[in-house]
Amino acid sequence: MTVFGTNAVRIDLPVDEIPKYWYNIMPDLPEPCPPPLDPKTKAPAGPESLSKIFTKSLLAQEMSTERFIKIPEEIRSVYVNLSRPSPIIRAKRLEEYLKTPAEIYFKYEGISPLGSHKGNTAVAQAYYNMIDGTQRLVTETGAGQWGTALALSCSLFKMKCRVFMTRASHDQKPYRRMLMEMYGAEVFASPSKETTFGRKTLKERPDHPGSLGVAISEAIEVVLDDPLSKYSLGSVLNHVLLHQTIIGQEAKKQLDLIDRKPDYVIACVGGGSNFGGIAYPFIQDKLKGSLESEFIAVEPSAVPSFTKGTYAYDFGDTAGLTPLLPMYTVGHEFVSPPIHAGGLRYHGKAPSLSSLVKSKVVKAVSVNQCEVFEAGKTFCRLEGILPAPESAHALLVAMRVAEECRKKNEKKVILFNMSGHGLLDLGGYGEYLAGKLNDCPPGPIDFQGVMKCA
Repeated sequence: MTVFGTNAVRIDLPVDEIPKYWYNIMPDLPEPCPPPLDPKTKAPAGPESLSKIFTKSLLAQEMSTERFIKIPEEIRSVYVNLSRPSPIIRAKRLEEYLKTPAEIYFKYEGISPLGSHKGNTAVAQAYYNMIDGTQRLVTETGAGQWGTALALSCSLFKMKCRVFMTRASHDQKPYRRMLMEMYGAEVFASPSKETTFGRKTLKERPDHPGSLGVAISEAIEVVLDDPLSKYSLGSVLNHVLLHQTIIGQEAKKQLDLIDRKPDYVIACVGGGSNFGGIAYPFIQDKLKGSLESEFIAVEPSAVPSFTKGTYAYDFGDTAGLTPLLPMYTVGHEFVSPPIHAGGLRYHGKAPSLSSLVKSKVVKAVSVNQCEVFEAGKTFCRLEGILPAPESAHALLVAMRVAEECRKKNEKKVILFNMSGHGLLDLGGYGEYLAGKLNDCPPGPIDFQGVMKCA
């Protein structure tokens, strides 16, 4: 166990400290989360409505009301290979640069061979599909972190994998596509010519940049046509955020070792998986009254679901193949500008996280792309780690909070999730350095077709 006093720069846990249970926040939400609805009848949708696309083991977790769910040893052993437990590192040079009395810590998920936190749920989903007899998993991916994680996980558990990658990211990040293919996945730019919905979308708009909603629709279409395939989702749903909570559980142990409690917990949010992963175990303590912290979810101004969207029932995909989910959304037909943070280009937010924002347990803010890349460059030069564009959203807000601490001379503890490295995102950073990067305005937001939640 690596800790060097209360001024530790890096805090490590031994491998036997990998959590043995995932934490399910659903029983602890201040307000019960409204159920998914059948889009035709508007009646609550049970697990049978999802049984054609998700395997039964994961559906059981999705609907579970148990607070803790045991992690199989087979999954914990793979977590070791993916560099769990991940370290907490203190950004002391960043503190000095900002001249802040605050202490800034980050949970570094980028040490994984996959380069991000996505393996925490990809391994679990592949394992449960394997034991349920699935032969192929089909999914979407934005920047490619999720697709990469699922591709390797399928390889480890001897399944096939097909990935629909949003076209903007497919073109911006060719090395992510190549890595997925090295792991054995089929990768298609979405919208693609592989599906009816993809062909329809391309016919209507040949230059469509793709969106996670479109890619999800293509993946689900393939699964509905193939009884041996199942769909796998990288964010949004309860079972996905559940698997990610090992991040926050580790972080609690690590901060306890140096006698610290976070005053702020910050993470970027697309669908909500990495935010839920680090924040939910701390939110549990806040809801119990044993922790006073502020929780900040950071989204891109190009896809402002929390900050400019509406809390409503909406489809999880563009074609309307999923049940209606209660979430903050900019509308399932929203076409996101092709920002480089491809993992944040999703129209809606996780129902559980949406409930927490609605209850004001979590605060949401939005930031623009140029500010994000400037923060990433600054961090890289000070700390030597290049953040993924998604992670740099959290970094930027952590820096802003630290600056406020300087102005008020407050010695606070700031924790943010560095959910992945940016070594495969150098194309975007290169555009920024060359002055070619423009902030992408969100444009008009169309809420047509969504149902406001009660």
